[in-house]
Amino acid sequence: MKFKYFLPVVALFFAFSASAQQVEFVEYDLDNGLHVILHQDNSNPIVAVSVLYHVGSKNEKEGRTGFAHFFEHLLFEGSENIDRGEFDKYVSSAGGVNNANTSTDRTYYYELFPSNQLALGLWLESERMLHAKVDNKGIETQREVVKEEKRLRVDNQPYMQAIFTDIPAQLYKKHPYKHSVIGSMEDLNAAQEEDYKEFYATYYVPNNATLSIAGDIDIEQAKKLISDYFSDIPAGTTEIPRPNVVEDPITTQVVDTLYDKNVQIPAVLYAYRTPKQTDKDAYTLQIISSVLSDGQSSRFVKNIVNDKKLALASGSFLNAQEDYGSFIIYGLINQGVEVEELAAAMDEEIVKLQENGITERELQKQINNLEKQFIQSNRSMAGIAESLADYHVYFGDANLINTELDRYREITVEDVKRVAKQYLKSNQRVSSTVYPGDDSKTSN
Repeated sequence: MKFKYFLPVVALFFAFSASAQQVEFVEYDLDNGLHVILHQDNSNPIVAVSVLYHVGSKNEKEGRTGFAHFFEHLLFEGSENIDRGEFDKYVSSAGGVNNANTSTDRTYYYELFPSNQLALGLWLESERMLHAKVDNKGIETQREVVKEEKRLRVDNQPYMQAIFTDIPAQLYKKHPYKHSVIGSMEDLNAAQEEDYKEFYATYYVPNNATLSIAGDIDIEQAKKLISDYFSDIPAGTTEIPRPNVVEDPITTQVVDTLYDKNVQIPAVLYAYRTPKQTDKDAYTLQIISSVLSDGQSSRFVKNIVNDKKLALASGSFLNAQEDYGSFIIYGLINQGVEVEELAAAMDEEIVKLQENGITERELQKQINNLEKQFIQSNRSMAGIAESLADYHVYFGDANLINTELDRYREITVEDVKRVAKQYLKSNQRVSSTVYPGDDSKTSN
């Protein structure tokens, strides 16, 4: 009897927490097209200043891959008014921290400061937007930094070449999602100063940016500072290029045999093309991923890893993106197990999901877990600033920070079965087996 009432109580707790954590904000546009979102929370004397540029690796030209990620590094070089290498010093000397990240769809910069340093954060980001140093000295410095990062994080890490390079190239034949965010060595070597200047002039403009600020601010004072630092920056003079590429459906399973010199344990990888992140089915796929691999009671961990002992690790994850998503299922083979045996067990769990679905209890458990993660991610000022920017850019609705949980709560067990049948078909996937060995033997 005690367990009978546990899940409803947990659900009520998270529902209460979610409703209690309403994020109030104001948003508006400057005349130059810069979108501004402001969230005031005076409970702690900190402020997060962030700028999201709507440019990622999908915006790169053939032969010039890796540009978006390269700029993440290059734009810390300095500006006309910030000496080379001094950007980070301004932040640290004011008691702040800063960072940036790049994906297929965006490049994101942020600083976290004591709240009396808001003006400094705005000045730094306005310098990055208007006066960044894009010249050969900085380019050559960062070219070597990025190439070394590629070696460390992709080329010399097990399975990374398969996940970030080989599989996307098979999953997408037309769309620029087919190449990795970090790009290729050939393209990194080939790019010249004029290429970078063109990229900067095209994408690092206010009408392609969202300025999101959260923390201990006064809204009206913040608006005045934003006007002072950003209103005179001219809008871009060209229309922002956006890829509009429709992939042909995958109708026959693509089978890859890959070799990786960094791998000691063979792996089975399944990759499925899925809908864009704003699609309702993308939310259901997140539930499916959690059912399959989140925690010791998840299906892959319980059945394949713990009970059958066919894999050292097995699970799945959804890579949500703006135009398409991808759903990856993986298994690292256990000693003495044949690859075919592990693959058959993974297929069996997928078929069970498609034919039998999940229980209401499983669904509610996963929704509760996702609600908890959602609430925790929006407890920090940095998390709130990033969420507001993301929701505005990708969904056109920053208020999803307050309402997105309803999308998960609307999912039914019937949705789970339908989505599993629709997107996780064996004839619609890339099936890759990664073996230890010389990657020059890879055939795809």
